Amino acid sequence: MAKKKKWYVVWKGRKPGVYNNWVECEKQVKGYAGASFRSFPSEKEARDAFENNKSHSLGEQTHYMEDSISVDVGSHGNPGFVEYKGVYTKTGEVVFFHPGIEMGTNNMGEFLAIVHALAYLKKKSSSIPVYSDSATAMKWVRQKKANSSLKRTPETEQIWQLIEKAENWLHDNTWENPLLKWDTKAWGEIKADYGRKG
Repeated sequence: MAKKKKWYVVWKGRKPGVYNNWVECEKQVKGYAGASFRSFPSEKEARDAFENNKSHSLGEQTHYMEDSISVDVGSHGNPGFVEYKGVYTKTGEVVFFHPGIEMGTNNMGEFLAIVHALAYLKKKSSSIPVYSDSATAMKWVRQKKANSSLKRTPETEQIWQLIEKAENWLHDNTWENPLLKWDTKAWGEIKADYGRKG
């Protein structure tokens, strides 16, 4: 079954407009601070939304890519117990998870979650975006190195072994998935959030 074509509206980006593929849309929004964009199922809906500037009436919640994977970490202490998961952003369906690591940091967990998402999507030959709310972990992924100050001890050995495996995967593989920062202020908690704050 052929994948249904999507149209993309960029309200805030390098060149606002309507685009008929993700690659062109991504060029306008990737790395652009405060980018505002959304996918639509038809050209007519996309053009109507752009021409009528519905970005404000639709609300900020619509400006992330629904067809994406969102990742997040649940932890008890930092450093402390760490678990992570990835969900399909549109539905919140859990697509993968790691049940728990006895001792690690939030950023290390976020790093592992992003790499897990990239590996998961590569196996599925999917180039959809990955969202994380950790700028630090995203930077580590781009550098292919987790620059954590957590000391390697018998207690932290488990997470360090997972980190090494993830770093090796990054060095041995390429991916086309955009890695995007989740805008918590505009969109609320990331869809993979464990709900343990506050």
